[in-house]
Amino acid sequence: MEEKKFDLNTVIGFVLIFGIFAWMFYVNKPTPEEIEAEKAKQEQVKAEQKTEENKTTEFIKESEAIVANPQDSLALVAAKSQLGAFAYAASLPSAKENVTKIENEVLSLKINNRGGYIEEALLKNFKTYDSVPLYLIKDGKNASFNLNFGTTDNRILNTKDLFFEPSVTKNGDNTVLSMKLKVSESKYLEYRYELKPNDYMLDFTIKSQGLQQVFNSSQTVNLDWKLQAIRQAKSASYENRYTDIHYEYEGDKDDFTGQGDFDEDQEEQVSWVGFKQHFFTSILLTDTPFKTATLASKNIANTSELDDKDIKVTKEFAASMPLELQGGELNYTMNWYYGPTDYKILSSYDRNLDEIVPLGWGIFGVINRYIFIPFFSFLSGFLPYGIAIIVMTIVVRIVLSPVTYKSYVSQAKMKILRPEITEINEKYKDNAMKKQQETMALYSKAGASPMSGCLPALMQIPVFYALFNFFPSAFDLRQKSFLWADDLSSYDTIAKLPFEIPFYGDHISLFPILASVAIFIYMMMTTGQTMQQQQPGMPNMKFIMYLSPLMMLIFFNNYASGLSLYYFISNLITIGIMLVIKNVIIDEDKIHAKIQENKKKPKKQGKFQTKMKQLMEQAEQQQKAKK
Repeated sequence: MEEKKFDLNTVIGFVLIFGIFAWMFYVNKPTPEEIEAEKAKQEQVKAEQKTEENKTTEFIKESEAIVANPQDSLALVAAKSQLGAFAYAASLPSAKENVTKIENEVLSLKINNRGGYIEEALLKNFKTYDSVPLYLIKDGKNASFNLNFGTTDNRILNTKDLFFEPSVTKNGDNTVLSMKLKVSESKYLEYRYELKPNDYMLDFTIKSQGLQQVFNSSQTVNLDWKLQAIRQAKSASYENRYTDIHYEYEGDKDDFTGQGDFDEDQEEQVSWVGFKQHFFTSILLTDTPFKTATLASKNIANTSELDDKDIKVTKEFAASMPLELQGGELNYTMNWYYGPTDYKILSSYDRNLDEIVPLGWGIFGVINRYIFIPFFSFLSGFLPYGIAIIVMTIVVRIVLSPVTYKSYVSQAKMKILRPEITEINEKYKDNAMKKQQETMALYSKAGASPMSGCLPALMQIPVFYALFNFFPSAFDLRQKSFLWADDLSSYDTIAKLPFEIPFYGDHISLFPILASVAIFIYMMMTTGQTMQQQQPGMPNMKFIMYLSPLMMLIFFNNYASGLSLYYFISNLITIGIMLVIKNVIIDEDKIHAKIQENKKKPKKQGKFQTKMKQLMEQAEQQQKAKK
C-alpha cells in the first residue's frame, strides 16, 4: 500500500514534467476576430509602406536627375527645398543605388549608398537546411536601419532615404568602410564600419562633424532598427520557438521577449539588443547605453496561413532607441555582430552575450555552463557527435547511479514493510489518527521512509531540465548526422505523412519512438509490482503508465533528435542499472533481516518527533472525549 505512494510520486513526477512541456509547447490560436483585426492592421501597414516607398522612389529619381545634370538649377532648388542642407549629398556622384562590399574569412557584407546600412549579411561557413547560402540580411528586403532627426530649418529627415558617400581603407589587417552623408566636404554624418579578420563582430561608429547648426537640438534623434528573421531550419515552427529579442539593460541585467507577439515595451539604459534566431543572431551593441529602447516582435510563422514548408520568415523584430546629442553632435561607438548563436563564440567577447543562448535559469544554467558544455566539447573533440552524446549519457547515468541505488533500496524496504502496513491499515481502519501514528512508528523503527524514495528522483530533475535546455541550444549539433538522423539539432524522419496531425506533425521520428518504448519499460519495472486492485481515490496507475510515454512520443516528434537520443540511451542505461541492482546488488532477505533488527532496537526520538507524538496523542484523546 505504502510502496504505491512512492511509485505514485515517481510517476506523478514524470507526468508533471511532461505537463510542463505540454504547456511550453502549446500555442494559443488567435480567434477569428483577432485574425480579422490582424489582417486589417497588416493592410494598413502595407498601405503606409507603399506610400513611403513612393516618396523614396520620387526622391531617388530627383537625386539621379541632379547627378545626371548638375547644372540643372531647378533640380538643385527642388532638392534644397526638400532636403535643406543635405541637398549637397544629392548632388554628388554617390547619390545613386550602389553597394560596397567588405568581407573577411567568415563574413561578407554589402552596404548600400542609400541609407549607408548593411543590405546583405552572408555567413560564409554555413548553409541553410536546404543547402543554400545562409543570409541574415538579403537584398536589403528584410532589414532596415534608420536615423530620424529634425533640422534647424524645420525638416524631418530619414537617413534611409539619403545617399552616403563610401570610402574603403585599411587599418592594418582590418578593412574600414566610411559612409558619409555630407552637408559639405568638411561637414557630414558618418557611419564607420571596421571589419577584423576571422571575426563575426565589427566595429561601428555613428559620428557627426560640423552639424551643430543642422541638427535641431530640441528634437530627438531616433535610431530605428528592424529585421525580419529569415527561416534557416528544417522546421519553421521549431526554429520559431527559439527566435526572440534578447537585450541587456541597467548594467548587467538581461532579459528576452519570449516566443509570442511582443507589443512595444520600453527598457532603460540598454547596452545591447539582439535579434536572436535559433542558431544565428544579429546584435547591436553600444559603449554608451541607450537611455531607453522600445522593443517589439511579431510572430509570423504561427499566424501565417501557409504550411510550414512555405514559411520564409519566422518573426519580425523592431527596436527604437533615442540618441543624445553632445555639444550638438552625435558620437556613438558601437558594434555589430552577425554570426552563430554559439555559446563559445558569444562568451569570448566578454559582453554578457552568452546570455542569449537559452541554457536555463539558475542552477540549470550553471550545470550547463560549467559541466555539460565543457564536457561535451571535450568528447566531441575526438568522437563523432552521436557517439559523444551516447558517451556523455553513460557518464551522467553512472554519476547518478548512487541516486538510483538509494531510490531502489527505499522501494525494496517499502515492499518488505507492505504486509505490516496492510495489517496496521486493517487494525485501525476506523481511526485515521492512530493509523498514521502507528505507521510513522513502524517507519521510524525500521529505518525506512516513503520520502527517501521520492527525494532521489527529485534530485535528478535539475540534470533532466539542464539537458532539456542543452541539446536544443548546442550549436555544434547543427547539421551533424548520426545513423538515420541527418541533423541532430532537428527532428529525424523515417516516414513522411500525407497529412498533418495536431501537435505531432507531418512526419514520423524514430528516436522519440525508441525513447517512449524505453520509458514504458522503465515504468513497467517501477509500477508493475503495485498494479493491484484500484484503490478508491487513487489515480489510475495504468492510465498514467501509458500516458507518460505517449506524451514523450507526441511532443518530442518535432524536437531535436539529439535530445531524444539522449533520453533513449539514458532510459536504457537506467533499466540496466535497475536490473543489476535488483538481481545482483540488492538482497531482499538481508534488508528484511536488517529491518527486523532495527525494529528491536530502542529508537531514540528527537525533540520534534517527541512533540509530534504528544500532539497526536492529545488529538486522539480529544477525539475519544467527543465521542
